[in-house]
Amino acid sequence: MNRFIPREIAADLLCKIQELALPATYDYEKHRLVFLDEQGNEEWYFRLPLTLPPVQPQAEVTTKPVNYVVLLIQAGNCAMGYFEDGKNLNHKVYRSYMVRKKQGKSQIKYLKTKGKSRAGSRVRLGETAEFFENINGRLQDYFEAHQIDRIALSCSKTLIPYLYASKVPTPFDKRDPRLFKIPKHVHTPIYEVIMEVNRFLLRGELIYEPRHQELIHTLLPDPDVFLEGEDEEEMFEF
Repeated sequence: MNRFIPREIAADLLCKIQELALPATYDYEKHRLVFLDEQGNEEWYFRLPLTLPPVQPQAEVTTKPVNYVVLLIQAGNCAMGYFEDGKNLNHKVYRSYMVRKKQGKSQIKYLKTKGKSRAGSRVRLGETAEFFENINGRLQDYFEAHQIDRIALSCSKTLIPYLYASKVPTPFDKRDPRLFKIPKHVHTPIYEVIMEVNRFLLRGELIYEPRHQELIHTLLPDPDVFLEGEDEEEMFEF
């Protein structure tokens, strides 16, 4: 089961969990608490809103604002933005001619099976290079102007190498601990989609089985705190 709660309720729940000293470990990469049984097996999960700082052992929940970048990339489409404490202060959408119209396949994927073709392919490859240069240029602007605490990313494995191999360097590397893989299916990146993704990132999410319902009810006795969730087919497995 996936249940969503507002970020204010999520912060209160985190305090309550720490007060009760429930056995859990913090997964920084996925920004979630993993709750364990007596044998140390993973039982249920609590994904925190991205606006909450990382959980520190034995430390109180802080309200320090978190600055983050959301970066959504698909073949020929990118939406990105800079956010402070959940509020979008800047955004940009890029589109590029990367898809072969007849096959509906990106030039990058086509090259893996057919190799370079003629003029059309060269145009698409040039557009691809410019596409990632523009993305990294805007990222550099964000990182130069602001302190970035987290980088929320949705990008296919096929495109990841092109992001980091661009002539305009990415202001972080693929092992940067601030990277956060967005655990949600993302539609074609446009402004409305990045705002939808941000709303998702601002929610806390409880992931548990029906047998844990009594415990969840103890922690959150008011059922009205839960928000409408995402369609199940759109969610990644945790």
